[in-house]
Amino acid sequence: MSTTEFTALLVLATAMSFTPGPNTTLATALAANRGLRRALPFVCAVPIGFGVLLCLCALGLGALLLALPLLGWVVKIAGVAYLLWLAWKLTQTAHPAQADAARMNVSFWQGVGLQFMNIKGWMLTLAIIGGWIVGRSHPLARFAIVLPVLLVFTFVSALSYALVGSLLRDWLAGPRGSGARLRWFNRGMAAVLALTAAWMLTV
Repeated sequence: MSTTEFTALLVLATAMSFTPGPNTTLATALAANRGLRRALPFVCAVPIGFGVLLCLCALGLGALLLALPLLGWVVKIAGVAYLLWLAWKLTQTAHPAQADAARMNVSFWQGVGLQFMNIKGWMLTLAIIGGWIVGRSHPLARFAIVLPVLLVFTFVSALSYALVGSLLRDWLAGPRGSGARLRWFNRGMAAVLALTAAWMLTV
């Protein structure tokens, strides 16, 4: 892989990983509501799930999705429904104490599964496979470079947003733990998820 290709890979990985999306929104919201330690399972699930998706796309899953538009719509509708469900759960968490309950919780395996319903993730994997792997010389060697790079970027992105959420946690609790700020923060995060779901229907 040339220096130019590697630089382009880093630019694409940065743009896709650090711009707002389902993973960054959830990482921020989970850490703000439940603390950084409780958000770490989801943070770790993001690169694991994305790595599995990337491997499957390299083996032909991406080509199958492109060949069967109906399958693409199934993935898209499932992703939209899941994001709207998560947005609804966020609006139900109006007080810091409620965030410790199951209503504001995304497990490790739910985080892994979300990557398969994340249209932004699919767009990145298809771009990577089509632009850096398929039809190029030494595809396995290229994949061995691409995979760890994207795993690092997706992990650092999710962790960075979770750190921001955790730093806001005490301030969001409000005076005497009233949770007024947290309530509006959660509504804002829910709106971002809902807008993301709406965007997914247009791509």
